[in-house]
Amino acid sequence: MSLKIKEIFYSLQGEGGRTGEASIFIRLAGCNLKCEFCDTDFSGGTEMELTEIHQVIKKYPCRWIIWTGGEPALQLTDEILAFFKSLGYKQAIESNGILPLSQLLDYKAVSPKGNVLYAKKANPIVDEIRMPVQKGDNLPEIEDLPEAKRYFVSPIFAEKRELTDGKLSAETRGNIAYCVELALQNPQWTLSLQTHKLINIE
Repeated sequence: MSLKIKEIFYSLQGEGGRTGEASIFIRLAGCNLKCEFCDTDFSGGTEMELTEIHQVIKKYPCRWIIWTGGEPALQLTDEILAFFKSLGYKQAIESNGILPLSQLLDYKAVSPKGNVLYAKKANPIVDEIRMPVQKGDNLPEIEDLPEAKRYFVSPIFAEKRELTDGKLSAETRGNIAYCVELALQNPQWTLSLQTHKLINIE
């Protein structure tokens, strides 16, 4: 069994309900959406056997894998998840939720990105909803979303590395201020900032 890998790195989860937790990020190539605000290069990739991937990640003092992309559900199968589970890893996914997500996953973070009803049909229950929002966007109705423990509103950052010059862009500041107001007006939603960009880590 193999996967097309874009990158593997060890860092802290930067957003959502597991913010600040050490995690092994395995970014899979490919996506089934083309979001205009996407800040991730998921094209190309290198084919790797599962044993090769394990050789890369076993050096890290962490037992959490985050499958991310692109859209990791395009490649992940129960057999692949069971392989890493047998090695003692817990596994989270960051997905747009259009495809059904495996019950072998320990944590499901879904960002519907305009595909709310598709996500609810494919994945009626998840761990968190993370909605990327820019100024002027409307939040979906909670009842139109998959059932989740937490609902996060996440301001879109205009730049991949916002603080290279020590300042946030005006567009990003506007998106954050807008999301703060949304969270105040809709207290079932929680503000989630992309802290990895604020502190300039991967």
